[in-house]
Amino acid sequence: MLTALSIRDVVLIEALDLEFGAGLGVLTGETGAGKSILLDALGLALGARGDSALVRQGAAQAVVTASFNPPLRDGAIAALFDENGLDLDPGEPLLIRRIVKADGGSRAFVNDQPASAALLRTLGGMLVEIHGQHDDRGLLSPAGHRALLDGFGRIDTQPVAAAWGAWRAAVAALATARAEQDSAARDRDWLEHAVAELTRLAPEPGEEATLADRRATMQRGAKIAVDLQAIADLLDGSDGGLTKLRQAARILERVTDEHDALGEALAAIDRAINDAALTQDNIDAAAAALAFDPAQLEADETRLFELRAVARKHRVQPDDLAALADDLAARLERIEGGAGSIAKLDAAAKTAASAYDAAAAALTAARIAAAERLDATVKRELAPLKLDAARFRTVVAPLGADGWSGAGKDRVEFEIATNPGAPFAPLIKIASGGELSRFILALKVSLAEAGSAATMIFDEIDRGVGGAVASAIGERLARLAETTQLLVVTHSPQVAARGSHHYFIAKSSDGTVTRTGVRALDSGERREEIARMLSGAEITDEARAQAVRLLEVA
Repeated sequence: MLTALSIRDVVLIEALDLEFGAGLGVLTGETGAGKSILLDALGLALGARGDSALVRQGAAQAVVTASFNPPLRDGAIAALFDENGLDLDPGEPLLIRRIVKADGGSRAFVNDQPASAALLRTLGGMLVEIHGQHDDRGLLSPAGHRALLDGFGRIDTQPVAAAWGAWRAAVAALATARAEQDSAARDRDWLEHAVAELTRLAPEPGEEATLADRRATMQRGAKIAVDLQAIADLLDGSDGGLTKLRQAARILERVTDEHDALGEALAAIDRAINDAALTQDNIDAAAAALAFDPAQLEADETRLFELRAVARKHRVQPDDLAALADDLAARLERIEGGAGSIAKLDAAAKTAASAYDAAAAALTAARIAAAERLDATVKRELAPLKLDAARFRTVVAPLGADGWSGAGKDRVEFEIATNPGAPFAPLIKIASGGELSRFILALKVSLAEAGSAATMIFDEIDRGVGGAVASAIGERLARLAETTQLLVVTHSPQVAARGSHHYFIAKSSDGTVTRTGVRALDSGERREEIARMLSGAEITDEARAQAVRLLEVA
């Protein structure tokens, strides 16, 4: 809902700040007062072309800021924000600001974040519907008629959407299987050879690293085996160091009493014997750890090289060979059992197609029934709006197969014939702006529960009518405003009297500069304005009395 509008330096408006409430707001004023300027300013905020002619003479730029109620966090507006990388503050008003420079160019901001005019147009269409003589959006666009009919008929399209998704998934699965079958059949000989090779090789995950580590260990052992044996021979052979040390120790034991130094020498030799023995133990342990079997080394190297060669051949890592073997075996198995699998997928796709056909047919029937009810509802609304000669119909027609979707197989369009004997044509073909606005009002009232933008604006919907027709327009606007915020530019006192809020637009001049202003009227001022609309420039007591009666009826 539009809550506020701030305008700076737009044509004749120097500075204007307006607040809007729920329900029906009416805007009145003398012809030429500047009502169109107000709508042009709002149009700027909603993405209309930024024409520098809108900038007030002498000003550098025009600025319009529109404030709306906080949008739902999980609604369409929030989704639009996400798509365009904009931040949405939960609970905060939605602010749209448009700046147009006098020397050309414009800028747009949504919640103080830069935005394109195209984004503003999309966002504006979600927030506000403007219906006037030159409007070509909203109800005039056939693109939205199907959803409006579904909303009016309370039609649940979810079963069709689910059936459509299931059918498309089944068709995709069948196409994939057929393509895979064709490709695999062409490669059958290669697959059989590859599967046989990998089956014989029987690779295991992690096997390459195990073989490489074991091979490296055995290679190190082979490299130092001779040195370790030489050390062992020097230490523990018949002529080795340990033997000689033990011989020396036995001799010293016999003469150690002859001198104190000989005892110390014997102790040193004993320590040397212990250290040499420990050295020999360590060398023996290392030799055992690095021991290798030349035949095992050769076997590991052969296996390692074969794994790596096959991996290079298939352009995978050696650790991925086991998974590749399973995948190729499965592909080969699908070739052998492919016909049966494809037959099952084909049957599933046909079943899903039948389910979609049935759901779409039921949806079409529901739409045709809803269209008949809508046509009757609109027909009842036309006569009071001085459109009794017009005929309305809702066309539900089949789409070509390329147009089928989760929304069904139907094209829906609202059409009208404005004169007896005239052919039906799209709504946009209606010539008269006032006639078009009244017809849109009839449709909007009929579709009141089908959903629309939170704010609707009707520009001079009462043009060329008066009396009972104007009263009928006012009554329907008030009814529609019970669920939607309405702003109506009107010249009709019958319509103005129905408003929950009344705004008066006036032009003033100081002799050199002309300005347009807008102000909200209180109850007394409303009576005077409606009396002016009834009587003209000179307000009579009779006009005031009639204004009071209109306000009481409203």
